Amino acid sequence: MGSSFFIPKILFFLPFVSSISYTEFIYPNFLASNINFADNGGAFLFSRNRTYKASIVNPLAQETSFYLCVVHVASNTIIWSANRNDPISSTGNFNLTTKGISITDQNDNLRWSTPQLQSAASALRLTEMGNLVLLDRSNVSLWESFRYPTDTIVVGQYLPVGTMLLSSISGSDLSNSNYSLSVATSDAMLQWYGQTYWKLSMDPKAFINSNVAVEYMIINATGLYLLARNGSVVVIEVILPRSDFRIAKLESTGQFIVKSFSSTGWTQEFIGPVDNCRIPFFCGQVGLCNTDSASDSPSCSCPSSFHTVPPSLGGWGCKPIDNSIVLASPCNSSGGSDRLKSPVFSYLSLGYGIRYFAIDFSQPSRYGVNTSSCQALCSRECSCLAIFYGNTSGSCYMIKDRLGSIGQSSTFENDLLGYIKVQVRSTPPGFADKEKQNFPVAALILLPIFGLLLLVTLYFLWWRRRIISKRLQTKLGSASSRASTEFDGFFIPGLPRRFSLEELEAATDSFKAQIGSGGFGTVFKGILPDKTVVAVKKITNLGVEGKKEFCTEIAVIGNIRHTNLVKLKGFCAQGRERLLVYEYMNRGSLDRTLFGNGPVLEWQERYDIALGTARGLSYLHKGCEHKIIHCDVKPENILLQDSFQAKISDFGLSKLLAPEQSGLFTTMRGTRGYLAPEWLTNSAISEKTDVYSYGMVLLEVVSGRKNCTTRSHNHSLDGSDSSGCQSSSSTGLGLVYFPLLALEMHEQGRYLELADPRLEGRVAYEEVKKLVCIALCCVQEEPALRPSMDTVVSMLEGGIPLGQPRNESLNFLRFYGRRFTEASTIEEEMNQNGSVIYPPTNAPASCMSDSNYLFSYISSQQVSGPR
Repeated sequence: MGSSFFIPKILFFLPFVSSISYTEFIYPNFLASNINFADNGGAFLFSRNRTYKASIVNPLAQETSFYLCVVHVASNTIIWSANRNDPISSTGNFNLTTKGISITDQNDNLRWSTPQLQSAASALRLTEMGNLVLLDRSNVSLWESFRYPTDTIVVGQYLPVGTMLLSSISGSDLSNSNYSLSVATSDAMLQWYGQTYWKLSMDPKAFINSNVAVEYMIINATGLYLLARNGSVVVIEVILPRSDFRIAKLESTGQFIVKSFSSTGWTQEFIGPVDNCRIPFFCGQVGLCNTDSASDSPSCSCPSSFHTVPPSLGGWGCKPIDNSIVLASPCNSSGGSDRLKSPVFSYLSLGYGIRYFAIDFSQPSRYGVNTSSCQALCSRECSCLAIFYGNTSGSCYMIKDRLGSIGQSSTFENDLLGYIKVQVRSTPPGFADKEKQNFPVAALILLPIFGLLLLVTLYFLWWRRRIISKRLQTKLGSASSRASTEFDGFFIPGLPRRFSLEELEAATDSFKAQIGSGGFGTVFKGILPDKTVVAVKKITNLGVEGKKEFCTEIAVIGNIRHTNLVKLKGFCAQGRERLLVYEYMNRGSLDRTLFGNGPVLEWQERYDIALGTARGLSYLHKGCEHKIIHCDVKPENILLQDSFQAKISDFGLSKLLAPEQSGLFTTMRGTRGYLAPEWLTNSAISEKTDVYSYGMVLLEVVSGRKNCTTRSHNHSLDGSDSSGCQSSSSTGLGLVYFPLLALEMHEQGRYLELADPRLEGRVAYEEVKKLVCIALCCVQEEPALRPSMDTVVSMLEGGIPLGQPRNESLNFLRFYGRRFTEASTIEEEMNQNGSVIYPPTNAPASCMSDSNYLFSYISSQQVSGPR
């Protein structure tokens, strides 16, 4: 042991003599450089069976940049590098001391080191898995290279949530590139400057087995896995042919590759994305990537109005043909001398049939706006460099900070429009000061006159077009779904399609097929001439005065587009009749599915409904141009389509209520059982009111039963009596106010007892806990303590940690629970005696009836119904 300790130090005084390499262990006061270990290719340490080596190497034999690396010997592949962003020369040194590892250049300047250790290092070991491990005197690990991955993981190495792989710039330059692979609690994703362009779950080879929160990624002999619960649950898996050695690497190209090695060489087993046109910078900035079916390799070109940036200018991609304009610069960038202090922005159109990689993984910045509004939003944000506009939905996507390549798309062939933000140069190229001084005087006089004539001509053309449009609209008698529309002599922007009363009578067979009724009127099923199935709502008790006010409100609602909001397809305002035409939801409302006698909703279906509803409310609160508070979130107003996609209905209709209805809602707007406490205290109403109602709905989704009920169900909770009511410490009569039960079980950690017993154990403890905790956070008495719907969505998706409700803000549920029991007793006595007995005046209105104030739960259908 002693001789091996001192030989390296003696030989370092002979810099041109090669040192011997070591197996598995080296010890402190060890010094190495590439030139000292030249005969071994810079390798100074091998693993026990010489599977891996630790070397100071120059990749691809370039002569300037040397890195401390762990290398797979058989394939000569680098799996980890220490000083990837700070290379050294061949005479730079690797140092091992009791303080850890350090790398210095030829002038003894520190380039890289391990973090401060908890105790003194006694040895450095290179394991057979390729892991460099610093050990203390008790062989306890102080630091491991596996915990600090670069661009590669190997069999036996974990990539935990919150860590990432960063690609190298090239095979010879190991510096960090702009491509990253990160592991989130629901997926693994590739990103470029924070813009997502691929997810593991979207690959055809990936199988999703669970929605449990991911903990880490691994590869092993059988495949690639995202695992949870200490490896006991497989969330996503990619099954691969059996192999004893494989790596997963984020290549410098931006593609994530899994490949195995054998005696015949490397075999590529998995790659994402497969389509090179999905790689963000494949064709450079604004470069157009074209996938040629006859060739495996895509080609790059420039869109119209753009040409290739000459290599002499150091660019990569395309720039405007017009030299008087340049691509807009992001915030805080040095725009160069040709930028304006107060820039003037314009937009170059890319036309239809294009796509941008990040749009598939992001939400629009705005819905239901026109192109001009979308451009105006971008102009106000210095970080915005381009917009993509969904012509059908009115969706506005803003591309911020970095602008990559674009691609051709058949999916958005006639819908998605792209616009690149540009700004005018302060001094057009070639327009020298001398030329400015010699500018003709005649031009200075003629140009303003020409401009004035041009404005007069444009105004005349606009006026003539408007007159023609008026006449045409009068003849057609219908409204355009996207443009400004004439309606009985006045114009309303964005009005959806106008139906005649005769059209809707024919569609509904004279309003015979009734499918619902409620506070706004009655709903009928209809079939339009083009075979489109619709739901026609015949509205009563309108509060707006005249057609114009009605249509103005409908224009606002009709322009709202979101996948989790029921779409308004049109309207009818004829005589005294007011009707709304919606898309038809073939699975009906959530209450019928959740509380009915049909097939039980599985847990994943419930989770998807909860997430979809949260996304819809989040959009109403933050995504619209004007905030919309629904005020009546309940299962009856959550409609379901195929695959149990949830869509919120009747948002934004409260402004159409008659004065007498509005008066009713002054203190109670919505439905008993879902009313937030602030309605009862005349406190300010905000979007947090919807959050409370959502929390109450979420509890019903978990339990499969109404929160307030004295009626028996066809299913019961564990420990329930024959009536279907749960016994509780606070419900002595055997009846339950479910939110209180949820609070009590939360305090005791008994979440599984809250799940719908009809699931028969087909749900995990953590899954129930997640929804219950979110629901209790939402129903806290103090609105400020409730999360926003944005936060709820993030918690459901796993993007942020699960919130914890404050028990002191939930104590009001104990009061509600006691009053519920008292009122249940009153109702039972009334039923027995046939008399009306009034409850205490402080009975909670969250479960109070509408007319006789009996403190029992009347279904929301009876109060306001599915509107």
